[in-house]
Amino acid sequence: MKTNAAPLDLDLVFDALGNAHRREIISMLGLQPVSISDLALQRKISLQAIHKHVNLLVEAGMVTRKKSGRVTFLTLNRASMRGIQDWVTKFQAHWDGGTETLENYAQTVEFKKKLKKEKE
Repeated sequence: MKTNAAPLDLDLVFDALGNAHRREIISMLGLQPVSISDLALQRKISLQAIHKHVNLLVEAGMVTRKKSGRVTFLTLNRASMRGIQDWVTKFQAHWDGGTETLENYAQTVEFKKKLKKEKE
């Protein structure tokens, strides 16, 4: 089983984030490490279900397991969150500019068609 996704495998990460329970686990781990049994109690789901969710998060490189005696704690792999942020940031310039809208694109295509017809 993969325990650290480096470089970040975005397919695994987005698959893992595609479930509300796993997103909530990530939110909880963003505050502090949590034991698997505490997660099950707080989320009100079975240990078996928690293990399934945790395994997917570990496989995606988003969560790390650390055993202390008989208790397994989970911690958030903050590097995976930075990887997601880096990927999303690539598109921020396009979102913030507001100049590249579908309407503007359609107008540009129509204008190019018109110019092409005028040349013919």
